[in-house]
Amino acid sequence: MTTTLFRPVGLYELALIWDSGMREFPPRLSQQPIFYPVANVEYATQIARDWNTKDESSGFAGYVTRFAVLTSCLAEFEPHTVGGPSHLEYWIPAEQLPAFNASIRGVINVEAAYFGDGFKGCVPEMFNLKGKDVVSQFVTMSKTWDYSRTDFVGEVSTNRKAVFLNFLFWAQVDFTPLGIEIARRDAVVQRIKEAWDFNPIEVRLPLIVTPRP
Repeated sequence: MTTTLFRPVGLYELALIWDSGMREFPPRLSQQPIFYPVANVEYATQIARDWNTKDESSGFAGYVTRFAVLTSCLAEFEPHTVGGPSHLEYWIPAEQLPAFNASIRGVINVEAAYFGDGFKGCVPEMFNLKGKDVVSQFVTMSKTWDYSRTDFVGEVSTNRKAVFLNFLFWAQVDFTPLGIEIARRDAVVQRIKEAWDFNPIEVRLPLIVTPRP
C-alpha cells in the first residue's frame, strides 16, 4: 500500500529532482537536517504560492509536487501539525532520506506551479535557446514553429529539462505585450506538448491547471 504526499519545491530543487529522473528528492544541505513532505495539497500550495515565489533561493518559483510512498515506510515517522489543522507534515531526518526515496513508487509529479516577478526560469545551454531567459525562450520557440517544425521538435528534445521546468510558466503568462496573443500562446504550448511526446520518455509534461488563488 502507498500513501500520497506532497512537497512544495523551488526551481533549483525541482531541477535536481529532474536529474534523478523525477524519482527522488536531493540530499539535504548541511543546514537542512530535516526533510518535510506534507500530507495535503492545500498546505503544499500555500507554501509554494505564498513563500517560494518570494524567495530568491527558490528561483522565485513554487512547484507543488505529488508522489506516492510506501505506507510501511511512512509509518515510522510521526506526523506533526504546524499552525492550522491542515498544516500536517512529516519530519524525515536527512540521514534517512535515501531510504525514504527508495520507498517512493513511480515518478514524482508536478501538480501546479506559481511564479514571482523575479523568475528567470531554467536557462538552456544548447541550440537556439542557449543563454535565454524564460520569456525569451518562449518568443524564440514561437518564431521557430513558423519557420521550421523540425527545429522546433529538436529544441524541445534537446532542452527537455528547461522545457519541463518552464512549461507551466509559459502556459500561464500573458505574452500579448510581446506580440503573442493568447490564442497564439496556447497553440505554441500545445505544439510543445506534441513535440515532447514525439520522442516519448517516461516523464510527462505537467498538466496545465488553473493555479489556486
